[in-house]
Amino acid sequence: METNQLFNTLHHLCIVVPDLDAAVAYYQSIGVGPWTDFPSLEPYRYELTVSNAGDFMRLKYRFANMGGIQLQLCEPHEGDTEQRRFLEKHGGGVFHLGFTVDGLDAAEAAGNALGMPTLMRGRLPDRSGFTYFDTRAEAGVVLELRQPRQP
Repeated sequence: METNQLFNTLHHLCIVVPDLDAAVAYYQSIGVGPWTDFPSLEPYRYELTVSNAGDFMRLKYRFANMGGIQLQLCEPHEGDTEQRRFLEKHGGGVFHLGFTVDGLDAAEAAGNALGMPTLMRGRLPDRSGFTYFDTRAEAGVVLELRQPRQP
């Protein structure tokens, strides 16, 4: 995969919030929505590299599709997750930008070759899934690559 193809297709922006219901209510009050519960993260246990899988599974997400870009809200419970550490250090805010790629394993390797260390990753048996890179110091946010599930 060409390195200049890694971050061409923005899929979503993820905001960490302390109270998911309150954040959704606010966004709805200004006309953003409708909001949908995020599918369970449980299938990613197949191949998951995070600080604490149990705590990661307890993350609560909702999303709204807005003109080709998805807005995600994430409420991290108490526990050992990158999202929780972000909330405790910064309060609510943009945690990551998610980009869609074909061939996630190759894209992850290309990102690593560019000097972007893998922060978290998860795969399904069809090799779709996600990789978060620790680009906070350089980019100001975490950058994520994702490959949707195969139909």
